[in-house]
Amino acid sequence: QVHPVESGGGLVQAGGSLRLSCLLSGRTFTTANIGWSRQAPGKEREFVANIGWKTGSTFHADSIKGRFRISRDIANNTVSLQMNSLKPEDTAVYYCFVNLLGPTGAEYWGQGTQVTVSS
Repeated sequence: QVHPVESGGGLVQAGGSLRLSCLLSGRTFTTANIGWSRQAPGKEREFVANIGWKTGSTFHADSIKGRFRISRDIANNTVSLQMNSLKPEDTAVYYCFVNLLGPTGAEYWGQGTQVTVSS
């Protein structure tokens, strides 16, 4: 299995920045789609962004486009989410996910990291 482990969450003021990291441990993989989703209190989980591990191609949700940017560090087996110009509505638990691009379509999720943006 692949075990995503998130870190970097915390409390910030509106307009501030945070950088989340997702450390990918466990089995070695060659082709996967890695990304971030978030879930605010009382709301459904929302897709944020993803990146192709092999290609580096990225996709960002319209709600955060221009403020957040996903990237990967192959040497350190890490995917990061740089979050700038944070707003109170960005407050959520942020989850890292791994989609293995194969016949099984296996999916793995981290435990989440809390991001709180004060007004």
